[in-house]
Amino acid sequence: MALSNSTTRNVNVLDRMLSERRPLVMGILNVTPDSFSDGGRFIDPQAALAHARQMIAEGADVIDAGAESTRPYTGARPVSADEEIARLAPVLRLLAEVGTPVSIDTIKAKVAAWALEQGAVILNDVWGLQRDLDMAHIAAEHGVPVIVMHNRERPDPALDIVADIDAFFRRSLEIAAKAGIAHENIVLDPGIGFGKTPEQSIEAIARLEELKQFGLPILVGLSRKRFINSVSPSKPDQRLGGSIAANLAAVRGGADIVRVHDVAQTVQALRVMNAIEKAR
Repeated sequence: MALSNSTTRNVNVLDRMLSERRPLVMGILNVTPDSFSDGGRFIDPQAALAHARQMIAEGADVIDAGAESTRPYTGARPVSADEEIARLAPVLRLLAEVGTPVSIDTIKAKVAAWALEQGAVILNDVWGLQRDLDMAHIAAEHGVPVIVMHNRERPDPALDIVADIDAFFRRSLEIAAKAGIAHENIVLDPGIGFGKTPEQSIEAIARLEELKQFGLPILVGLSRKRFINSVSPSKPDQRLGGSIAANLAAVRGGADIVRVHDVAQTVQALRVMNAIEKAR
């Protein structure tokens, strides 16, 4: 059966992830009033669209749009699917028309299905297909890449965190296979800062290479996260240096995609690292 234009576009997005020969940069667009780092800054549709265009100009390969804060353990207010859609509606279709691939960051299948109809081409599920079980069916039906992130309700300092991530991914991959999601349409995210102590987040980055056993692309989202504060006390908007250092370490460990707030600085850091690596 011939692929539709939408499905062809999705396949091309994943091909790009796998064949660019460099790490991809995903720019974060929070259309929320309460995200931990930039809550409220881009709730206005025009501000959100302008910020997305700026990140694209700075070198973002993908824009990840989300309308519900998923910050752990800090009292972020859950929102309904209808409220998420209402926040995204003024901006998502316009954003998709810009031409850079758009990912939808949601844990709700209803929001995911709506966003794909508006032009999003990637699903980013911070509960790894294990919270809303319809999410896997939506991904399979639309044939889109899906980012499967490790998560826990609460940290457990006694855990071998990489072993826990490994077991979580195996469950998610089982769910994906049963729903009919192609294995090669999956990206893995160890969920830095989610259900982990700061020490466990650092360990997950340090041991990232162990997750390459799955043979799938790895995305790391560590920008401005709390573990940086545990090493060098700082507020979220003062963690650029720590974010860049950790992202470079993650790429050295096998990350294929980095999800960041500070696109221009991250792109520059990756280009310089790449130039040095080539010179070796």
